[in-house]
Amino acid sequence: MNTLEFGVFIAPRSTNLEVLRDKVHTAEDGGLDFVSIQDHPYVPEFLDTMSLIGVLIGEVKRIRFISDVANLPLRPPAMLAKTAATLSLLSGGRFDLGLGGGANWQGIAALGGRTLTPGETVKAFEEAVTIIRAMWHEGQILRFEGTHYQLADAPSGPAVKHQLPIWSGARYPRMLGLTGQFADGWIAPLSTPYEAKLPSQQRIDESARAAGRDPSAVRRMMQLVGSVTNFPQTTQRPRRGPGSQVIRTTPQVWARIITELMNEERFDTFNFVLEQESSEQIRRFATEVVPAVRELAATEQFASRTGE
Repeated sequence: MNTLEFGVFIAPRSTNLEVLRDKVHTAEDGGLDFVSIQDHPYVPEFLDTMSLIGVLIGEVKRIRFISDVANLPLRPPAMLAKTAATLSLLSGGRFDLGLGGGANWQGIAALGGRTLTPGETVKAFEEAVTIIRAMWHEGQILRFEGTHYQLADAPSGPAVKHQLPIWSGARYPRMLGLTGQFADGWIAPLSTPYEAKLPSQQRIDESARAAGRDPSAVRRMMQLVGSVTNFPQTTQRPRRGPGSQVIRTTPQVWARIITELMNEERFDTFNFVLEQESSEQIRRFATEVVPAVRELAATEQFASRTGE
């Protein structure tokens, strides 16, 4: 089992920059492992995700950032590789590249991106990962003739000096297959229904084994929408229905829900998606929910080892 990690999902709104900054500092001060920031450039009020991460990553000292997920149709892979390497180098390895094949095609087309079919999206994603990883090795002259991307004697670099994981925001079978083959982590999309999450895990496992990889090499991130409350409106974890359904409950019930997802569906990374975007909710998740999860998980692991 991979180590447990916890983070918070923050929207890159331009409307109140001090509030946005305070959320990140609250996550850092509360001991969370990462902040994830969505990348939807076609939303007018949203800041550019990569530029925002570049600023915020210099304002904190410990916490990691994840693009959740970078919009590949609007970010050419060679340039995205250079951006990711830059963020990693400047922060001492505190950046993970979450990568998505695209979804809002109308918004993508409005900004000059190409509209792709599902099959084209899979092929473009595979080519992009190949280019990105090649660009992270310095001193090569890269030639690549793909269906969607080309490199013509492109010098690679800069080289990354720290682990720079690539997370996939895959939903459908072919993209899940690529996740098992190539990715370091899977970010389960909110659009994935609860009942589809375990079969998606199994598809990733099968693909990883077929590629000669240990399935545990692919981390699994569960994104949970909700609020930490004093009274349990939600009493048990959702098992069916939209992945975006809201959980409103106490730290103790949150801990039980997360521990069940860890034990029964093998998620090792949990991303808190704020129903109400407030620093107080981030503080409560970090200082009340996360310790309760760790304590409950440790107790259950001890009981399973001793047979109690």
